[in-house]
Amino acid sequence: MTVLLSVIIPAYNEAPTVEALIARVRAEGTPKEIIVVDDGSTDATPEILADLEERGFVRVARHERNRGKGAGVRTGLALATGDVVLIQDADLEYDPRDYARLIEPIVSGRADVVIGSRFAGGEPHRVLYYWHAIGNRLLTTLSNMLSNLNLTDMECCLKAFRREVLASIEIREKGFGVEPELVAKVARAGWRVFEVGVSYAGRTYAEGKKISWRDGVAAVWCIVRYNLFAGRRTEAGVDRETPDQH
Repeated sequence: MTVLLSVIIPAYNEAPTVEALIARVRAEGTPKEIIVVDDGSTDATPEILADLEERGFVRVARHERNRGKGAGVRTGLALATGDVVLIQDADLEYDPRDYARLIEPIVSGRADVVIGSRFAGGEPHRVLYYWHAIGNRLLTTLSNMLSNLNLTDMECCLKAFRREVLASIEIREKGFGVEPELVAKVARAGWRVFEVGVSYAGRTYAEGKKISWRDGVAAVWCIVRYNLFAGRRTEAGVDRETPDQH
C-alpha cells in the first residue's frame, strides 16, 4: 500500500540546521509533502525557507510572531493532505531515516498512532544530560499512570498519526505542552497506539537546544489537565472537547 506522508516541521530560529534537515527529509524514500511552519523566526530561517520553497522543495507557512510548537503543528495540519501526518523538529536530533519504520504499523493497518522512543529498540543515541533523562522518565511515568498506556518515551518529538486522528483533536497547547496533550487525547479517545524505537542525536544548549525546566513543570500540568479534565471518550473514538476555561 502506497501512502502520502505529510511531514510537519515547526521551526523557530533554526538557521544552522533547517536546510540540512530538509535535505535529509527529502532523501528519505517515502512519498511525502514537506510543510514547514516558520514560527516567527528572527534569524536567517525565513530567507532559507523562502529559497527552499521557491525551488519547490517545501511548502512554507509563517507566523508573524513566535507562538510555540503546538501552534506550529496546528498551522501545518491545516495544510496537510497526506494519509499519514508526521511531526518532525527542525533541528537534527531525530533522523528521517526512521520514518519508514515509524509509519509501518499505520500503513499495515495495525495502528492509528505511532510514537517514537529514544529508549526502546536499541537504536543509537547521543549521551547527554542525566537529569533530563530522569525528568523524562518521571513525566512518562506520570503520563502512563493517568493515560493507562505503557510508553517508554512520552516526550519523544517524533510522532506519526493517521490524518483523521490528528484532525479529530483540537490542539490547545501553544508550546512544548503539545507532546503530553496529544498523548493524553489519543489515549482518552481509544486510538490504537504503537511505539517504535528511534535514533537520537541530542544537542546541547550551546548548539541551540531550547527546552528548559519550565517546560517540564508545564508538562506536569498538561499531563494532569488533558488526562483528567479535558474532553471525554466517545464510541466513535473522537475527542469531544469541553469548553476552555482559560
